[in-house]
Amino acid sequence: MQLVTDTYLITNTFPKEEVFGLTSQIKRSIISVACNIAEGFGRKSGKEFVRFLNISIGSLFEYQTQIEIARNIKFISEEDFNQLYEKSREIEIMIVSFSNKINH
Repeated sequence: MQLVTDTYLITNTFPKEEVFGLTSQIKRSIISVACNIAEGFGRKSGKEFVRFLNISIGSLFEYQTQIEIARNIKFISEEDFNQLYEKSREIEIMIVSFSNKINH
């Protein structure tokens, strides 16, 4: 949830013409991570939960790509990119680890 908040604060500085472009894509992908985890948990089935965790990983990879694009076109600073990317990598590691634990 903190990464969602951080992402919103940073993307609020993007050019207004990007509100329906990259800004929207970045926000949707990071929100999708949290929502898929919540939805999978609500399914009350380990197999279903893992499926939703895998979907959330896909959304996280989209997010990582999108923030890299934002950095490359100078919408975010190197420092902001590093902060967002490192937090997303931590979440990625936690989700993969959790998914593996459920599968075994």
